[in-house]
Order: sequence, then C-alpha cells, then structure tokens
Amino acid sequence: MSDYGSRSERRRKRRQRTIRNRILLLLVLVIAAVGIVFAAKALFGGTEETQNFATKGSEEQNGESGTGGDGTEAPPETTEASAASVLEQANLLAASYDYDGAIDLIKAVSGYETQSELTAAISDFEATKATLVEYDVTQICHVFYHSLIVDPSIAFNLSDQGKVDDYNKVMTTIDEYNAITRQMYDKGYVLVKIHDMGTMIDGKMQKGKILLPPDKTPVVLSIDDVSYYEYMTGHGFASKIILDENGYPTNEMNMADGSVQVGSYDVVPLLEDFIKEHPDFSYKGARGIIALTGYDGILGYRTAPKYGDPGNENYKKSYETLNVEEERANATAVAARMKELGWEFASHTWGHKDMQLATMENLKVDMQKWLDQVNPLLGGDTDILIFPFGSDIGSWKNYDDNEKFDYLKSVGFDYYCNVDGNQPWVQVGSDYLRQARINLDGYEMWHHKDKLTRFFDVDSVFDKSRPTPVPPM
Repeated sequence: MSDYGSRSERRRKRRQRTIRNRILLLLVLVIAAVGIVFAAKALFGGTEETQNFATKGSEEQNGESGTGGDGTEAPPETTEASAASVLEQANLLAASYDYDGAIDLIKAVSGYETQSELTAAISDFEATKATLVEYDVTQICHVFYHSLIVDPSIAFNLSDQGKVDDYNKVMTTIDEYNAITRQMYDKGYVLVKIHDMGTMIDGKMQKGKILLPPDKTPVVLSIDDVSYYEYMTGHGFASKIILDENGYPTNEMNMADGSVQVGSYDVVPLLEDFIKEHPDFSYKGARGIIALTGYDGILGYRTAPKYGDPGNENYKKSYETLNVEEERANATAVAARMKELGWEFASHTWGHKDMQLATMENLKVDMQKWLDQVNPLLGGDTDILIFPFGSDIGSWKNYDDNEKFDYLKSVGFDYYCNVDGNQPWVQVGSDYLRQARINLDGYEMWHHKDKLTRFFDVDSVFDKSRPTPVPPM
C-alpha cells in the first residue's frame, strides 16, 4: 500500500471515530435532558395527580374553589364571610336555648378548630349550657286567647248586645295582647311546646326535659277558634290568615269601606313579629297551639262541605262564588307553613261541642266530622284536643275507666287541655298528658285580676275602651 493509501485510510478512520463520538455525545445530551425534565417534574410538578393537588391547593390558598383531578367538585373552603354566616345562625339557635344545635352547626364546618371565632363561640355555648336548670313540667302554666279585637269601636258598639257582652268577656283587644306579651317577656316567660312537656315513647307518656336559665319561666300558649267565623264578619276582627311575600303568616281584614287590608291583626303574625325581635321568647322554636273547629272552615278559609253543596241545609246563595277546593288547598298551604315555623294544631271539636255533656254517640259523630274534614288539612297527625267551654271528659282524677277517653285515645289524641285558671295544673298519665289553661280575657282581667299578676299588671294593660263592668259568665 502506498503512503497516499495509508494516509487516506487513516483519515477515513478518524472521520468514523469523530462521527461516532458526536453520536455518542448527542445521545448523552438527550439522556441528560430527559433526566433533567423528569427530575424537574419530580421536584415541582410530579405526576398528573400531584399536579392537580398542587393546583387545587394553590386555588384554595387564594380563596378559590375548583374541581379535583377527577373532575368532581372540590370541597368548599370556609371563608371569613361563610364563617360569619354560620356564627350568625348558631347565635340565633343559642338565643332560643338550643345550645346543642348551635354547637353541632359550628362543628359541621370543615376546619372549625382552626378558627378562633368559632371555637370561642363553642366554649361560650357550652359554658352557658352548664348554667341551665331543669324546670318541673308539672308546674308549667298554659295561657290562651281567642281571636283579637282589632277595632274595639266596632266590636263594643254593635246593635246586638249579646255579641258585645260575649266579646267583652272572652276576647282580648290587640292593644291588650301587645302589652301582655311585652310584660310576660320582661318577667322572663318563655314559650314552650306542649310536646316539650311530655313525649309518647313506646305507648307511654314520658316527661320531657326543659332546660332554661334560672331566671326564665316556661309557659304554653294556645288560641281558640281561629276559624274567623261568619258571624264575626264586620265586627272588628281579622278575617283570614294568609302568607306574605316572604312566606310568613299575616292577616287579611275586611274594612268597613269594602277594602281588604293586610297586616298583623291577630296573635299568629303578632307573635311572629315579636319573636323576630326577641328570639329568646321562644324555646327551640316554640310558638303556640291553634285550636280549630270545622263547621265554618279553618283559618278564615271556607273548607266545610256546606260551602260547596247546594243541597246542604246550611248552604247560602252567597257561597256560589266560593271555590271550595281552592279554599282547602290554600288552608292546607298556610297550615303547613305555620307548622314549619313551630305552630301546633289542636282539635276544638267540629261543632264546638261540650264534650262533658255530649252523649257518647254525639261525641263520636262530631269528632268523626273533624277527623274527616279538618285533620287532613293539617297534615293528618293532630294529637292535641282542647275542650270547648273549658269542660273536660272527666274529673281531676286519672282518665281510668273513661269510655270517652278510650275513644279519643283510639283516634289519636295524646294531649288534653281544659280550663282551670286557679293554678298551674298538669297531669302526666300513663299514656296521655293533661294540662289546664288560664284565659287572658276581659272576664279574667275584670273579675280575677289578682291571679293574673304572675303574668302582667292588669291595671296597666286593661283597654279603657272596654265596657265596664264586664258581665259575669
């Protein structure tokens, strides 16, 4: 081989080594680059799941909520605004003595343990709860009204003196009611439900446990005959309970000029107004018991069969404009909303019957009408019976061997209320609870004001437009 050939071969081999080295260097650089990428991902990004977690965490730190790596909605972060809202709701529950409910509401907030305002509120609620005392349910009073007189200048100046006397004896004016409510509140009275006093468990009546601050006194409230009877039309009373634009009960009232006014003209909306300002007047949402008959309908709605049956002996030509099914639907809606707010309902018999004097046969006939015509409008679960005329189906002794009680119990009544205004009177039987009521009306204020002093000062409350002397019963 010539020198030229040798040199040529050496150059060719050098070029091959150069190309090979460059390829190896390129491979090394590629591998290094890939390694750097994976290292960066491991340090800063990670897998897709890790990246999603980091992204979500960043959003949460900025007060934003997004979706998780799987597309589901991320858990909401409790912001300062939402914590304030929860605290407001909890304080409202605590104001009505539901400290357990307030604490549970706060503990349902994710991460509440790290928020000083929420943990401090829990501590305050627990400390206040520890100061509560149990009240003897057998010492709880029960007060009641009828529909309020809105315009005494009409109610006390009718041509029918019999009606004037009746209104004067058993009704209370709206001004008297407002003053009584304020004074009872100032004295520390708190509304409780009759169901708070006792509960049926496995067929047995068990005493309830009511815990209140030492300076508070529980009381049950009821209102009789909230039917706005036809005979009351134009006599200075409200005419119906309706729901306002916010879903709260209010009244319609037919005015002398033919117009219809809407406002708080009776106990139900007036009490709602008061509790909105004074939630501590209500124990765990308690309101009052609405006692209903049925012969003229309920709550101002003409729901009885006579209103839609021209063949009924009590049908009137003026009923032709009534849509009875619509009346029943509206009454049902109002009653359901009232129950949501804490109101309870009771039977006052269908025809306002004296159940002590009624024969067993008449009692059953009347009650069956109430069960068929009224109870379904109230949800079908009414278990309270408020006796008309304040009478009872038995003496102060237990309802043992009492045929009327056996029947009433069989159709669903567990709670029974008569009238005995001398003292708190509660009887917890084996399978019922009985409570006496005290009437806050013209008759009691005029003839027995001393026994009302525990609730209010009669002289400062008594409406001066009321005719005196108030007639005896």
